[in-house]
Amino acid sequence: MDFTAPQSGFRQRKLHPNMRLRNSSVDGSDGSQLFEDTSGAGPGSQMGNRNKQAGPQADAFAGQTLLSDPMSNLAMVYGSSLASQGRDLVDRNLDRFIPISKLKYYFAVDTVYVGKKLGLLVFPYMHQNWEVNYQQDTPVAPRFDVNAPDLYIPAMGFITYVLVAGLALGTQNRFSPELLGVQASSAFVWLIMEVLAVLLSLYLVTVNTDLTTIDLLAFSGYKYVGMIVGVVAGLLFGKLAYYLSLLWCCAAIFVFMIRTLRLKLLSEAAAEGRLVRGTRNQLRMYLTMSIAAAQPIVMYWLTYHLVR
Repeated sequence: MDFTAPQSGFRQRKLHPNMRLRNSSVDGSDGSQLFEDTSGAGPGSQMGNRNKQAGPQADAFAGQTLLSDPMSNLAMVYGSSLASQGRDLVDRNLDRFIPISKLKYYFAVDTVYVGKKLGLLVFPYMHQNWEVNYQQDTPVAPRFDVNAPDLYIPAMGFITYVLVAGLALGTQNRFSPELLGVQASSAFVWLIMEVLAVLLSLYLVTVNTDLTTIDLLAFSGYKYVGMIVGVVAGLLFGKLAYYLSLLWCCAAIFVFMIRTLRLKLLSEAAAEGRLVRGTRNQLRMYLTMSIAAAQPIVMYWLTYHLVR
């Protein structure tokens, strides 16, 4: 009898479960690797991506719609008009306390004027004409007249003096922000006190002059040029150079103030060089000399401790 066929059939029947198990395990374990998960790529996700891409465009369209709205345009025009009215109100009130329009005149300088003015402050002896030029009862801008007062040189001189003072303190190992602040504040206080003293003196002497507070501030601030020259000379060449240069600058500022203020404080006869009589004119002369003599004293007081 031949038992080969049944045995082969039996083997085939036993192999079928193994094949099914192997196929099922492969299907169950590798199915996630053979196919990509497309569950997130449905219609909902595509709509979300479209909404994200269309977000900026929608915002821009909404902004354009808002700007094209007549009420929005009216509100913008009304807001701009309120802003301009507020700016004009601030300018008027500010000009009442701080004459901005007048300050523009004192800063109307150029490089040529600054160079000539610095030379005049250091070498005033050869200058002849000290009168300020006028055009239709209005003084010309400083850049057109070297005799006109300005605030550019005093302001830059004050800042440069503070910087030079800090340099001098640094060379002496005495620099500190507090000490530099004391130096700057003391110089500023001396300047304000000097201007207030001159205004009080003019009031007591009852001098009718066209000098303004800004003019006095400018004339009093010119001495910082000589102070800077003295301190720099002392730092470079020693204490003797400081005294010599400061002495020269003190004499120069004295002559400058005498020749400038006598046209403002004295009478027309004194300005023309004729003999002046009367107690009031003598008081004006004394006041002019006192203002000029105060400049060297303040110059030395604010610089002598910076050079050792």
